[in-house]
Amino acid sequence: INVKGVIVESQGKQAFELKASDITLLGKSDETYPIQPKRHTREFFREVAYLRPRTALFQAVFRIRSVTSMAIHTYFQDNNYVYFHSPIITASDCEGAGEMFRVTTLDPSKNQDDKDDFFGKVTGLTVSGQLEAETFATAFSKVYTFGPTFRAENSNTKIHASEFWMIEPEVAFCDLEGIMDIEED
Repeated sequence: INVKGVIVESQGKQAFELKASDITLLGKSDETYPIQPKRHTREFFREVAYLRPRTALFQAVFRIRSVTSMAIHTYFQDNNYVYFHSPIITASDCEGAGEMFRVTTLDPSKNQDDKDDFFGKVTGLTVSGQLEAETFATAFSKVYTFGPTFRAENSNTKIHASEFWMIEPEVAFCDLEGIMDIEED
């Protein structure tokens, strides 16, 4: 690119910035830019997340996730389930499904009462939408939720997922055989 402008004192954290008056695209970047064609570790990409979509590994993962998500929704919609969004911030640990990440507006350096918090009680990121699914199933008969779920277990392994997406169908008055049929489908 070719940029014309004036160097001015920055309003941000850096000392100076360029106040551009004209930007001209001189040519497109090679598709491999700015990643050198060599092996990079996944740990490296944790530090430069904006580069992930340019790698074959992450492109493959996100293409698979895209197709899988569509297939999940297609299955449930074709089988007359109602899709709903369960809360991500909740006070329910869902029958002890996992340790919750706390969500708070309180200053941790001060001794404050949970009643003064935004929600008026201890809240966290959801470990499951199951309890909400059960209440929705009583109204709609067949429901599912598919969204982010969080677990705060202290496990520092490569395979531990503190955030993942989970499919949770719920069917009113379904017996064990019916649940197994849904799982097999």
